[in-house]
Amino acid sequence: MSHSPPVRRLADWDHEQLLALAAEYETPLYVLETGRVQANYRRFDAAFPDAEVMYAAKAHTGRAVLSALLDVGADIECAARGELQRAIEAGADPNTLQYTAVNPPAADLDYAVELADEYPGLTITGGARDTFDRLQARGYDGRVAIRINPGIGTGHHEKVATGKDAKFGIPAERVPDLAADLRERFDLVGLHAHVGSGVLTGEVDEHARALGKVADLAREVGDGDLEFVDFGGGFGVPYREDEPPLDIEVVAETVREAVGDLNATMKFEPGRYVVADAELILARVNTVKEAPETTVVGVDASLSTLIRPAMFDSYHPIRNVSAPDRADEAVSVGGPCCTSADVFATDRPIARPEREDILAIGNAGAYGYELANNFHSQPRPAEVAIEGDGARIVRRRETMADVTRVEDETAGAPDAERE
Repeated sequence: MSHSPPVRRLADWDHEQLLALAAEYETPLYVLETGRVQANYRRFDAAFPDAEVMYAAKAHTGRAVLSALLDVGADIECAARGELQRAIEAGADPNTLQYTAVNPPAADLDYAVELADEYPGLTITGGARDTFDRLQARGYDGRVAIRINPGIGTGHHEKVATGKDAKFGIPAERVPDLAADLRERFDLVGLHAHVGSGVLTGEVDEHARALGKVADLAREVGDGDLEFVDFGGGFGVPYREDEPPLDIEVVAETVREAVGDLNATMKFEPGRYVVADAELILARVNTVKEAPETTVVGVDASLSTLIRPAMFDSYHPIRNVSAPDRADEAVSVGGPCCTSADVFATDRPIARPEREDILAIGNAGAYGYELANNFHSQPRPAEVAIEGDGARIVRRRETMADVTRVEDETAGAPDAERE
């Protein structure tokens, strides 16, 4: 791409290239553009020149994404053991990683502590006093940060408004006492908060107010003794065609005004903002059924390919890339799973699909492949990355042998062998 518009719509993709990819790699197919991933990160990083901008790996842990971001200088924030391992395998220096533990299983803490023994720059963020006690019991006395629950949540869905969910973080009023305790046991280097996800223009002021509360708490705790205050991510992208994109420079100024002066480095960890519009799904129409109340369009993608509409009632734009100029018709688009939740759109105006047409489902980069699954024993799709004028396979299509391999290899085996 020669420029970096604030959002990439489905109409901006090269339709002929998409059709060629569908023909070569079959469908359903995830199509990623790594250059767009890098452009989105650079735009965000430029808006916050005085901050450290990490990438929240949970949005998309594909090696192609992680490697592309490491190439432009991004650090990585990880929420699970597997993300730590994948970041390292992609080339990240473990000393730069930040591990945000949420009710971490024992194996996750064991791995993080062992990693920190070799790479003491690793930072472990805890959201419960219990987590810090468990770290101490493992002999850990290194770098830690406290995850704060500010009591304010923002975002596109109640399931992602983490700032007011008791699952996440220490209640703000308990943080000063906990900080004093942790300074006796660990190297307390930071505070962390993640208020919510998918924040758009109308929610920026409330989001900034929550970040201001975090900054106030940092000053109360003693920001001069802290290396950083991590304000999380949550900055959204418009999934609906009529939603305007965030003016990230205006957002950055709003956040800076709300936060005020800090005697510590600001950190941010965008995930969705970086990858959402950098990937789409190609699906082939296999059925067109006229029903009394609607026209049902069946495709070969399903909620096993993209679960967000079923899980979050998420809107994803859909475009008929085979015939974008055909007259629009209100249709319902769904997949082959035997559940009424397997629907991507209901009564949506789309250039009338016909059997064998290729539909593109947009904004699939964030929590798309991450949440792909094997419901109905469906193998997960392939993923290709557009890089320059070409494309390469970065994740092969699963086979049924992949789906059943764990059963085949462990059937009847002792528990020790299964582990």
